Amino acid sequence: MSSTTPAASIASSYSLTTSTSLPFPTTTLASADAGAFMVSGWSLSKGRIQDGLDDLSFVTDPFPQGGVPGPASGSNSSNSPVLQVTYPANSFSDNTGGAQFYSLWNTSGDPFQSMMLTYEVAFDAGFDWVKGGKLPGLRGGPSTTGCSGGNESNGTDCFSTRLMWRTDGQGEVYAYIRTPNNICKSPGILCNDDFGTSIDRGSFSFASGQWNRVTLLVQLNSPPNVANGNVVLYFNDVQAISQGNLQLRSGSGVHANGIFFSTFFGGSDISWETPVETHSYFRNFEVWGSSSPSNLTGAKVNDACGFAHDRNWWGWIAAAFSIFFIALS
Repeated sequence: MSSTTPAASIASSYSLTTSTSLPFPTTTLASADAGAFMVSGWSLSKGRIQDGLDDLSFVTDPFPQGGVPGPASGSNSSNSPVLQVTYPANSFSDNTGGAQFYSLWNTSGDPFQSMMLTYEVAFDAGFDWVKGGKLPGLRGGPSTTGCSGGNESNGTDCFSTRLMWRTDGQGEVYAYIRTPNNICKSPGILCNDDFGTSIDRGSFSFASGQWNRVTLLVQLNSPPNVANGNVVLYFNDVQAISQGNLQLRSGSGVHANGIFFSTFFGGSDISWETPVETHSYFRNFEVWGSSSPSNLTGAKVNDACGFAHDRNWWGWIAAAFSIFFIALS
């Protein structure tokens, strides 16, 4: 059996010395009161829940005996309420079910160049995974709306690293990042011209009817024109993913900013929808940070290579050829 490493020890090994956690209420709360609680204490971008307020509530832990394997890491006991997310029947994408918001970690110190998030997630017993869905992760950069929903990163606006479940609960890191230096040909990397990049799909699997712990580390590449960024994922305190050689940014104005709470079925069409109303549950959100970026080795990014993987660049080329052929006709 693989050895387990609690989140606090992982943070220490990467010299992540600053930490915070999300407070949870002491009593259950319906959606309106749940939203007010989160707005008042979770430092939400623009002071609001972006999508899905009606699908959020704090409820009694449905799996008080379904603890996570390995050492406990958080302040929420089984007696404390947990955050419930409802996915209505036939819902898919964040505007039809689930929820999405951005919890900024405001500090007075230097911007974060590395950040680590840990939390616990559970799914209803017998949860139908369908084709997949999104789960919370980290994001950064000055844009608070890009790097999701098909809005790709240009390297200076944002990055996002969420988790996904896939068919049968298979897990992965799902990232909106730049993909230069032929990284799309690397083992475990699945690129998509229209949406995000899958990292190590199936390297772990979520279980329904019990708690699962995920710990996600993101170290930004430095300098921005070198692909030495690093993403590491622990599942139930056992390392499942370690992916270096990443370019999470191409400009020094992109920093790690906080939790990208994003969960829904999908996918952007009805083939992803849940056939029945179902739920996920969350607790024990903790974040660690550091002003030090990745110090790993990596290859310098060729500008032409970076453009070649930018969907907008290909769009400009296609438009130019269209104009050219119209002029000839």
